[in-house]
Amino acid sequence: MREANSLGRRYSEPEHAYRGLYQRDRDRILHAATFRRLTAKTQVLVWGTNDHHRTRLTHTLEVAQVSRTIARQLSLNEDLTEAIALAHDLGHPPFGHAGESALDACLRDHGGFEHNWQGLRIVEELEQRYPHFPGLNLTWEVRESLAFHSKRPMVPEVAQYRGGIKQPTLEAQVVDAADSIVYDTHDLDDAFGVKLITLADVRKLQCWQQAETQLLQQYGEIPDNRIIPSVLRHLLAWREREILKTARERIQYSAIKTVAEVKQLHELLIEEGETVRQVVQELRQFLHEHVYRHQEVVRMANRGKYIVRALFAAYSVEPGLMPSLHAHRAGTMEVSRAVGDYLAGMTDRLAVIEHGQLFQTDEISDTIVTSS
Repeated sequence: MREANSLGRRYSEPEHAYRGLYQRDRDRILHAATFRRLTAKTQVLVWGTNDHHRTRLTHTLEVAQVSRTIARQLSLNEDLTEAIALAHDLGHPPFGHAGESALDACLRDHGGFEHNWQGLRIVEELEQRYPHFPGLNLTWEVRESLAFHSKRPMVPEVAQYRGGIKQPTLEAQVVDAADSIVYDTHDLDDAFGVKLITLADVRKLQCWQQAETQLLQQYGEIPDNRIIPSVLRHLLAWREREILKTARERIQYSAIKTVAEVKQLHELLIEEGETVRQVVQELRQFLHEHVYRHQEVVRMANRGKYIVRALFAAYSVEPGLMPSLHAHRAGTMEVSRAVGDYLAGMTDRLAVIEHGQLFQTDEISDTIVTSS
């Protein structure tokens, strides 16, 4: 995707003296308040679990790094790829997917909630940083990437980007593939960090066995405290290489010449091949059984859902409990959506504190799992 062929911004702006379109998109996302708040939002483990586990922010930065690497190898637009990667999780509410599920249920009679749709609303409307327009006024291509990642294709805000085309840009496909690689790997890493799983557990996985065998053949004996990060890095690099291999084969076979042709294809050009998908299926089954359904993770998730539901109910009855900006919005639009926007923008920490203040409870000790 070349900047000269961009569909541009919603609101006209003069060109910058030395920064390109997608560089400016990237920088606007980095400076957005929503982006900063990702530092205290759950990836899998709730804020405060320990000092080392991933948050939405660190996950986003890792996705951006892997995405840039793949984009460079495929001679794609690195600036656009990085901007898409940095924006891809802006719409996540507190408490990860548990918080999203709870907020979707709260808004069921008002259109529901989905984080990619919310991310699109953030960059088009909710961020307020510029004098002449709402949102961040990002290029069409970055906004389109959020729309194509959304599971609500019929929502008007999303549908406007998806009409008449079947696939997003290759840059957006790269970010989606990188996201998959990164979260599988770091979910394992974080699970080790808080002792949800052990080496004995993962050594039952075929992919782990193969990776560890190859590393031992290459380096000889490796201490246990180094074997875990070594295998994780090995698996990530292997999946990255396999994506590049599959993408090059598909791009060559398709004989595409333009972005428009990419968007009319019936299948993605950049995704993991069948061999990798079999490994990923085994890995995700393991994560589901040993991490996502672990009693401590489930307890944290349920606590997060409880807090989101309680806050939604309280603010819906009395919008004045929200800060003045959000209380004012509730008076000018559908109250439930205004409440949902406020809750979606919260960090885990703020949600816990607000719940404690409203209901005079000490939620923090119940929300955080301390590693031994």
